[in-house]
Amino acid sequence: MFCYQCEQADRSGPIPGCSLTRGTCGKDEPTSALQDLLIYQLKGVADYAAHARRLGAGDDEAAGFLALAMFTTLTNVNFSQTRFVELIRQAELYRAHLKARYEQAAADAGVTPETLTGPATFVPASTTDGLIEQAASHGILAGLEQVGPDVIGLRALNLYGLKGICAYIHHAAVMGYTDPAVFADVEDALGYLGTDPTDIEDLLEHALGLGRTNLSVLDMLNRANSGSFGTPSPTTVRTTPVAGKAILISGHDFPGLKALLEQTEGTGINVYTHGEMLPAHGYPELRAYPHLAGNYGGAWQDQQVDFANFPGPIIMTSNCMIEPRQAYKHQIFTNGPVGWPGVRHIADHDFSEVIQAARALPGFTETAPEKSIPVGFGHKAVLELSDEVLDAVRTGKLTHIFVMGGCDGASPGRNYFREYAEATPDNTLILTMGCAKYRFNDLDFGTLIGLPRLLDVGQCNDSYSAVRIAMGLAEALGCEVNDLPLTMVLSWFEQKAVAVLLTLLALGIRDINLGPTLPAFLTPAAIQIVVERFGLHLIGDDPIADLDKAMAGATA
Repeated sequence: MFCYQCEQADRSGPIPGCSLTRGTCGKDEPTSALQDLLIYQLKGVADYAAHARRLGAGDDEAAGFLALAMFTTLTNVNFSQTRFVELIRQAELYRAHLKARYEQAAADAGVTPETLTGPATFVPASTTDGLIEQAASHGILAGLEQVGPDVIGLRALNLYGLKGICAYIHHAAVMGYTDPAVFADVEDALGYLGTDPTDIEDLLEHALGLGRTNLSVLDMLNRANSGSFGTPSPTTVRTTPVAGKAILISGHDFPGLKALLEQTEGTGINVYTHGEMLPAHGYPELRAYPHLAGNYGGAWQDQQVDFANFPGPIIMTSNCMIEPRQAYKHQIFTNGPVGWPGVRHIADHDFSEVIQAARALPGFTETAPEKSIPVGFGHKAVLELSDEVLDAVRTGKLTHIFVMGGCDGASPGRNYFREYAEATPDNTLILTMGCAKYRFNDLDFGTLIGLPRLLDVGQCNDSYSAVRIAMGLAEALGCEVNDLPLTMVLSWFEQKAVAVLLTLLALGIRDINLGPTLPAFLTPAAIQIVVERFGLHLIGDDPIADLDKAMAGATA
């Protein structure tokens, strides 16, 4: 196998990446091969889909399948060989359907259909072993000897950004929010990658195009969340358990949480969020359920300890799953795109089996002393306080705003973000989103101008809210975002973070601090191009020195 799509990639070999029989994330060699083959196949499906759409015969259901299938290949989402074989079989049916649709649309338009080549002609083997054998020719390093590592890395930048976009598309689609223009962009992007592009400038431009697409997707997802559950508003979330039967739900699937709350209402079972579900408490229609008891545990990388101590069933709804230990494997259920061999999977939002398990398991026997953290500071909530914030900037009460967030990982170097946050001056605010906040959201930063100094904006996709806040403040101050007393300090771990970074770059936001380690798929030459082109700053080993530079730059 070979995989280097996330920060966990092994860097000990001549080419950085997990190249043994098992990746750092727990993905085995056959599963990795099937994921590679599925992606190659999806390029061909997208090629037919794009051609059909250009003739007015777009198929949004097929495009939704493309997004879901891409989502399953993200880091820490699905580890089930069986599920990937099923997706490959489904993709073959969609390809045949879209080919026929394209040819009929061409006939109706009186034009001769093109004869598509490359991935569009792929025919999957009839056995799993045959599929794995086919995958050997379609891994991420295919063509390396011909085009070199720089081109391969920039193809990967496009592919991984597209994976993140597809995850966000699926999150919105679950709530009934879709956009044919976004589907068209995904089809075009996959089709483009299917041509094996080699021009570095073209690859960079396409990456920025994906950033613009992702901005539309983040806007759509923001509207989906607020339209479904109300506009987020500030509240506090209990982080210690209360006595009673309990269910834990993790991931990003707010509709799944809503369905669980509805199905457990009146049962005496308490529901706890975990990880990236924490921001759910900011939505009024979700926190209205009194048995949404609080948030349990920390970031995804701590789940093997947190889950072993949870006395009820656990639902994993999206990315962030790691190998379940035997101590709690019998308590785990997967849902949506998630899968792990030997773990029970729920195809929809019928949680009756989970509720039955909750009744059988002990739950919490006593109520712990209450602790809480604030959440719910989305862009609307913060911009409603813009007069106070602007006045504080003008009078010097507020000297700087730090945007600290992104996708967290397990490496010790990520303590950088805690040390950086701890050292921020008392006259500054911190906006945070994504699971990186678990590095420091247990700290008491105090208040400033009547606000908590640490403002939890939400999930990683709520980086959109942070951008909206920055743009709103810049407009009110009559300056550009890049002129604000604002520093972005972002961690990257997986493909959603790549999509968010591309969006920030597409918006022209410069001087972003990124780390703690850089993507293994980008060569030093490719990194240098990106750093010079977009003004990225690579964070160092000393968070205090980096903080001092940020503050000095703000006063220069």
